[in-house]
Amino acid sequence: MSSSDKTRPRAVTSIDVAERAGVSQSTVSRALSGSETITEATRRRVERAAEELGYQVNARAAGLRRGETGTIAIVVIGREGEGPAAVNPFYYSLLGSTCAAAAERGYEALVSFQAKPDEFFGHYVARRQADGVVVIGTATNRPAWDYFTACAKTAGGMAFWGSPFDDSVWVRSDNRAGGRLAVDRLVRGGAKEIVFVGDPASSQRQFRERYEGYREAMEAAGLTPGEAVVSGGTDRVSQGRNAIGQLVESGAPFDGLFFACDAMALGALEELAARDLSVPDDVGVIGFDGLGSGEFSAPPLTTVEPDFARAGQLLVETALAAGDERPERRVAVHLVERASVR
Repeated sequence: MSSSDKTRPRAVTSIDVAERAGVSQSTVSRALSGSETITEATRRRVERAAEELGYQVNARAAGLRRGETGTIAIVVIGREGEGPAAVNPFYYSLLGSTCAAAAERGYEALVSFQAKPDEFFGHYVARRQADGVVVIGTATNRPAWDYFTACAKTAGGMAFWGSPFDDSVWVRSDNRAGGRLAVDRLVRGGAKEIVFVGDPASSQRQFRERYEGYREAMEAAGLTPGEAVVSGGTDRVSQGRNAIGQLVESGAPFDGLFFACDAMALGALEELAARDLSVPDDVGVIGFDGLGSGEFSAPPLTTVEPDFARAGQLLVETALAAGDERPERRVAVHLVERASVR
């Protein structure tokens, strides 16, 4: 035996606790796992012995023996050919709230970024690597969503945010309510020619729902809803810039703009300034997503924001719930007032 082996303290085991408490090893295991078969007096004696000896339960090992891992897997879907830095900041906010919700329930989070077909993996529950799987990210990566939707049909224990499908277990913002909030606020600011910018037919299903909320609010206000403005561009910011170019060059009147996402609205603010159109004096602007960067735009962007904390909680709850307890769920939204609307 080496000198280091002689000086290294021996780890305390459940056998030591059993001897100190005067009970069997199995009684120690049941007492410290919360078994109802153990009397309160025995439980207190075992806990006192464990505390005196400095014994700590290996919760992960105990969980694995019960068929639990104590882990939630969170998959963030990106666009193929782009790294994690290119992921929409909205999904980082959602990732943070989901990790926090998992921690509140005593779970660790196992996070992976997946974009290419050879990276796809969703069988965390079957491999006993996690007790549930949350999938979030861009709806434009259709192969990824095809893969994870197939996983959900065969494996269960999954919850989706961003899915382009309705036949999967999803959690989403209350997008229609958000569309109505945005239009109502623009109307209160005096706008009458309000335009929706975003593609309702895109894989981003939430864009269609936000457009439907826009139409409902316009009609309720006695205004005529217009067709959505769909613009090209390599990313959302450039699409927002290009949408302003299309509107100005078309000659169509507009005094209010509701963008399907904040990134488009931020690009539009830059283009409006370049064209000497004052926000909010000439036109009011509202986005959707609650991006923190909107606080630093010029002017700061008014936006519709989901309750991120509740979104994380619902995603974790849905992933962990039994199959017959996982309804489709909506997350409430609210208006974040800044300076881009009168």
